[in-house]
Amino acid sequence: MMKAQEAAVLRKVFWRLIPYLLICYVFSYLDRYNVSYAAPELNLDLKFNPEIFGFGAGIFFLGYFLFEIPSNLLLERFGARIWLSRIMVVWGLVASAMILIRTPLSFYLMRFFLGLSEAGFMPGVIFYLSRWIPGPHRARAFGYFLTSTALAGVIGGFVNAAILQLKGVAGLHGWQWLFLSEGIPSVLLGFFTFFYLTDKPAQAKWLTAKEREWLTKTMEKENKAQRDLSIFRSFIHPMVLRFCLLDFCIFVGIYGIAFWLPQIVKSLSDLGPTTVSLVSVLPYLAGCVAMVLTARHSDRTGERRWHVAVPAFTASLGLVLVVAFYQNHPWVAFLMLCVTAAGMYSTRGPFWSMPTAFLGGTAAAAGIALVNSTGNLGGFVGPNIMGFVTQRTGHLEGGMLVLAGSLLMAGLLALSVRKDRV
Repeated sequence: MMKAQEAAVLRKVFWRLIPYLLICYVFSYLDRYNVSYAAPELNLDLKFNPEIFGFGAGIFFLGYFLFEIPSNLLLERFGARIWLSRIMVVWGLVASAMILIRTPLSFYLMRFFLGLSEAGFMPGVIFYLSRWIPGPHRARAFGYFLTSTALAGVIGGFVNAAILQLKGVAGLHGWQWLFLSEGIPSVLLGFFTFFYLTDKPAQAKWLTAKEREWLTKTMEKENKAQRDLSIFRSFIHPMVLRFCLLDFCIFVGIYGIAFWLPQIVKSLSDLGPTTVSLVSVLPYLAGCVAMVLTARHSDRTGERRWHVAVPAFTASLGLVLVVAFYQNHPWVAFLMLCVTAAGMYSTRGPFWSMPTAFLGGTAAAAGIALVNSTGNLGGFVGPNIMGFVTQRTGHLEGGMLVLAGSLLMAGLLALSVRKDRV
């Protein structure tokens, strides 16, 4: 097939899969971190202190960790169409049920079950796309898909600010409307996903017969060239474990900031809750732009390690500067917070191009799930670090310095990956 025809096939695949999966993952992120926007009213209504909130925000990732690997193996068995649909319907129902929390224990349980129900979606999509997108184009594909994580912050700032104004309608608190309004669409999208996705290139009726044949052969040839380890060996392979630690360090920073961002912005200003939500959009907007540019440059050059390391180092330095300017120059500190977000989020596309290039076969489903689930434990550690340090010092700066150290370690780990393995 001619280069122009190959590019046309890839464009069809991109436009068919990436925008839709991006929308789905936006709702995933809204449902997992809308608690950060609910926090000021939620904490006041239910009398939660910073430590209770930090633990509840983070315990989501323990449930996520426990079911991540089984979920991805089941996805390979049943197919993405069925399994991703099932995940979305269940997490949407649990997210909506968050309106029922009343005590710290109920808060912890609902967040844990939300993580349990959402487990497998993101690594499932990464595994799914790795069976549709050839390796040289994956950083861009993953980068576009994962802009959903930052885009959710952009959308969430505007949408959450509006939803919180429903306080008192039908006798519900603003935070209850937030959970309900963002949980129900996930259920509806889940049902639609069953009819929209195609499991394999060979089944894609939206491609011509010639296009299906080329894409199927291309992906089969690429998958054979990858390391088809056993599931057990993929769990203990030094390279896979390095990817796990690298992802963990990045997520400590991402979620440590994400769950506390509205409260950080509030501490830097005298803004009201609605304005805080709107201003909190800006770091995520910076992250969206940086993700796309970094992923495109990574694919164009074929380089992965430095495209993870430099953004991680930038994010680490950004957080140090946030702390340096925190007391006397709050708006400079906020600008550095935007730099931090741009650095953290732009690691995502190039990072996921590395393990998907290294692993093949069943090991890819298991290994990708292991990397993502271990990485997401950083989502438990990051918010808890912020909550623990804030509760004991009365200030947010100490927690941010710990997050900066984690991002510095991520950059060093990225450079330790051998070039010939990715």
